[in-house]
Order: sequence, then structure tokens, then C-alpha cells
Amino acid sequence: MLNVADILETIGMIREENLDIRTITMGISLLDCVSEDPDHLCTRVYDKITRTAEHLVKTGVDIEHEYGIPIVNKRVSVTPISLIGGSISPEGYLKLAHTLQRAADTLGINFIGGFSALVHKGMTTGDRNLISVIPEALAETTNVCSSVNVASTKAGINMDAIRLMGSTIKRAAYLTRDNNSIGCAKLVVFANVPEDNPFMAGAFHGVGEPDSVINVGVSGPGVVAAAIRRAGDCNLSELADVIKKTAFKITRVGQLVASEAARRLHAPFGIIDLSLAPTPAIGDSVARILEEMGLEVCGTHGTTAALAMLNDAVKKGGVMASSHVGGLSGAFIPVSEDEGMIAAVNAGALSLEKLEAMTAVCSVGLDMIAVPGDTSEEVICGIIADEISIGVANTKTTAVRLIPAYGKGVGDSVSFGGLLGTAPIMPLRTDSPARFIARGGRIPAPIHSLKN
Repeated sequence: MLNVADILETIGMIREENLDIRTITMGISLLDCVSEDPDHLCTRVYDKITRTAEHLVKTGVDIEHEYGIPIVNKRVSVTPISLIGGSISPEGYLKLAHTLQRAADTLGINFIGGFSALVHKGMTTGDRNLISVIPEALAETTNVCSSVNVASTKAGINMDAIRLMGSTIKRAAYLTRDNNSIGCAKLVVFANVPEDNPFMAGAFHGVGEPDSVINVGVSGPGVVAAAIRRAGDCNLSELADVIKKTAFKITRVGQLVASEAARRLHAPFGIIDLSLAPTPAIGDSVARILEEMGLEVCGTHGTTAALAMLNDAVKKGGVMASSHVGGLSGAFIPVSEDEGMIAAVNAGALSLEKLEAMTAVCSVGLDMIAVPGDTSEEVICGIIADEISIGVANTKTTAVRLIPAYGKGVGDSVSFGGLLGTAPIMPLRTDSPARFIARGGRIPAPIHSLKN
């Protein structure tokens, strides 16, 4: 039962500490849209999405106004398109991407995710055809997001797929070169991808999901940072308890919104993703949380330990607040979307190698990182392979959203606007892993994958 103190505390979180519902995402199955005729398939896909999510935006706006809780994004995720497209031509897949954009325009949503393929153990003709047009799809649409799962702990790492993604990312950067290579900001390469993630660009509707479902992503880095600040110089055990209690309160807000949205949209409530997702706004930064914990600057020695503690405490507090927690759930560290991360990179305190170490203990991985536009495909593949290996070895989701900004070099920056923020170009090691990448094949699954 709510009391006046709880209500006033929540109002304070919203007004002063940037608490928001980052997204209401409706997942929609397209498995019943399959057709061998590409035009018929596109018609079915458009009709299914627009019919099912017809009231999504209005419902989100109504809840926002009635409860006074900001809901930043209303999104749709769909069945991985390679699963419904089958062996249609690359041109057919590109037409499907345009169909997704047309549906997004009709609905008025922020993003639509699911122009995706799952190739962790191998690639079908449909997978290859879809991947071949990802750069064009991202260049010719505004709201369509794409993801490719190239590895899992059970299957190992598909290095042929990683090699293909290196060239795909480079082409996406070139085709969107007039807009700071923004196409790459809508493309994620995954290991152990979750099927119920509401966050873009990696969201898709998994094959084990119902016909439609409501998933909600909450966010509140500013709330956590403020709680740590108020806690003062307590010991780390006490600090973990403060973070857990704060995560509980944040997640309860998400639970309320998710349940209400599901009821109004006549769709099952899926999961709450309790990730701390930052924004470029001052006071809404995961990096600043780590600094409130006692680090002089994010990226210094001790950063990985502080992030591990934060991630664990957030999950422990969140799971007590909802019976259905899923997605990614934890702390995100997207460089361009986090004011504190940007400052740490510009100060020289945060390197790609340190970010890679941090991804071993947080959600997602190397996210929204801009690198020189002349970075070779092989180096990009090496970065992906390193990050994906962390996920496979640790039985966790990791991902790479890398932006080789065309025509830019170290010392420059790229700006995407909105939640995508501004990314300083980070330096890389340029020694080539080309011979290693060219071997191809599949890196076998780790021994601890044999749990049956």
C-alpha cells in the first residue's frame, strides 16, 4: 500500500533525478505472415504490425499523463525477419525493411527492431540475403534497427559470421557517411542474445514468445547516483544495500506502467528490464554513479570492481520488485549516450581496453563507440571477436555497437542527437588480426557449456 512519503519520493525522483520509463516495447510475432510471394509477405507484415500496435503510442501517452511518469519511447519489436523471409532475394529483404519503416511511420513509434538474423551456429540462405542488405536497409530507413547473433555459449563463436559483420559495419558507415555514419548506431552484433529485450537497437521478438507481448525498460541512473550521494561515507556492504533498495523502488514504477499498458492493450505482460540506461543529460549517467561510489574518474583502477558491485546490487533489488525480470537488466555503458563516459574518454581516463574489461561485469558490451573511419574490417572483426568471447566464456549477453565514423579521426567527434548523443572518436590498436580472422570456421563452445 502506497503512503504519502512513497508518493512524494517518486515525484522527487521524476522531477529532480531523471527517473523515467525508457521504453514500452510491444513484441509482435510475424510467424503467421509467412508467404513465398515477397509482395504478399510485405502486405501481411504491415497489416499485422499496424493492427496489433494500433493503440501503442496513445496508450503510452495516456499512462504518462495520468500517472505523471515520463515514458521516453514507444517501440515495436518483431520476429527476426530472416525467419519469416526464408530464401527470398536480397531485394525482397530490402523491401521488408521498407515495410517495417512504413509501419513505424503509420504507428508513430520511435524505433522498430527485428531486421535480424540468428547465425550463432551457421547461416541459411535467408540469413545471408538479409545480412547482405543490412547497410542499405539502415541507410534507406530512419527507425528500423538490426541485430545479428553470432555466438552463444552452447554453440561457440561463428567466425565466418563475424567476418561478414565486419564488412557489413564498414558498408553501413559508408552509406550513411553524410549523417555521421548513423547507420552503425542502429546495428548490434550479439552473443547470447535475449529474446525479450525491449531496448534498441537489439530488440526482436523471440520465437518462444506469445503472439504479442508488452516489455518495459526502466531507467534511473540519476536516482541511484542521488541515493549514493545521500548515503555518505558508508562501507561497501551498506552502499550495496542502498543501491538494492533504490533499484527496488525504480522497478516498482516500471511494474506499474507495464501492468497498466498490458491491460489496456490486451496483451500479456512480458518482462521488466531493470537496466540503468543513461542519457546525454547531465545527472543521468552511469559513469557518474561510479564516481559517486568513490572513483576520481570513470576508467581509473577500481572501475570494474565498482561496476560489478553496482550491476549485482541493481539486479538483486530489481528481482524483488517484479516476478518477471528479463531482457538485459543491469548497467549499460554506451559511450555516446552517457555524459560521464564522454567526459572520461575526453579526459583520457577511459580507453577501449578498459571498456572491454568493464563489459565482463555489466549488461551488453562495447556500446555506441565511435572509432576512426579508416579502421580496417579486420580490426573491427577483432574487436567484435574479443567482446563476443567475453559473453561466451561467461555465459552472459555481450554485444558490439561500433561506429567507424567515415572521414573522422581521433580528436573528432560525431553527434547523432536525441538519446544517441555525441561520441568522441576513440583510438584503437591498429596491428592487424587479419590472419586470425581469415581462418574462419567456428570457435568451439567452452567446456562449461556441457551442462546436460
